[in-house]
Amino acid sequence: MFRPCIDLHQGKVKQIVGGTLRDDGLPPVTNFETERPAAYYARLYRDDNLSGGHVIMLGPGNEAAAREALAAFPGGLQVGGGVRPDNACAWLDAGASHVIVTSYVFREGRVDWDRLREMTRVVGPRRLVLDLSCRQRAGRYCVVTDRWQTFTETALNAETLTALSAYAGEFLVHAADVEGTRGGIDEELVRLLAAASPLMVTYAGGARSLADMERVLELGNGRVHLTIGSALDLFGGPVSYREAVALDRRLRALVKEPPASGD
Repeated sequence: MFRPCIDLHQGKVKQIVGGTLRDDGLPPVTNFETERPAAYYARLYRDDNLSGGHVIMLGPGNEAAAREALAAFPGGLQVGGGVRPDNACAWLDAGASHVIVTSYVFREGRVDWDRLREMTRVVGPRRLVLDLSCRQRAGRYCVVTDRWQTFTETALNAETLTALSAYAGEFLVHAADVEGTRGGIDEELVRLLAAASPLMVTYAGGARSLADMERVLELGNGRVHLTIGSALDLFGGPVSYREAVALDRRLRALVKEPPASGD
């Protein structure tokens, strides 16, 4: 089903081509940037009862904007970007339904199980979302960290997803190679997630039409949510946000799934 997003970069709401985020000083390719505050979008999602979306802080300087968004929709949004055991509870107290972690639980290209257990101990698995965003290399999907710049040795497959499922309540997977491109979803990855994940997954990357919502529902067997970002007219794209909300409600009725609670 449809899950919304608020991507923050340098304190502003932006839509960025995922593979262009770098630490070498070169600016990323930006599809959209607005002076509207993050809280504007959070209130919109709140009014449309679109719980379960995520606020992603892409680098430093985004904390104030993220807190404003969470305050505008308390309990309705997940937050990720620089989340660690020492600040995770503060983000929950600020109104996040869940915290999203990725880079912290990977070290030297591998899952750091001690760090993962620490995160789960601090917030509990029910309120932890593991970001397993990935890119393809040598014919397989590999988890990438550090704003999708660093490949890990962790392959995204049934073994990995099953092992990690004991520590989290959901997975979030950006298809970083197509993120922000509006070039179409990665159908192979959606199929993999539906078949291999014991947990519900939110997939993000490449969505360009309302038909993608129906396609993800079909390929994902009702187990994969879809984030539409840069394709929405909210962010300068061609897809009507209002039509996406209406289609989401129709699809939920078909599968008898209530709107996400944020729990």
